[in-house]
Amino acid sequence: MTSKKLLRSRSKVIAGVCAGIANYFGWDPALVRVLYLLISIFSAAFPGILVYIILWIVMPQE
Repeated sequence: MTSKKLLRSRSKVIAGVCAGIANYFGWDPALVRVLYLLISIFSAAFPGILVYIILWIVMPQE
């Protein structure tokens, strides 16, 4: 039984966080980036940026 791990992707735009999340769920990285952008805009940007930075620090590199 193999377990999936949440890892930052090497195919990155900034830090590979969105691409890593997309790989984990089997989604398109562009879709995850657009969803992240929309969520960040509608939450006054600060929480989205803070979560991204935390994930950048916590998620290991692929």
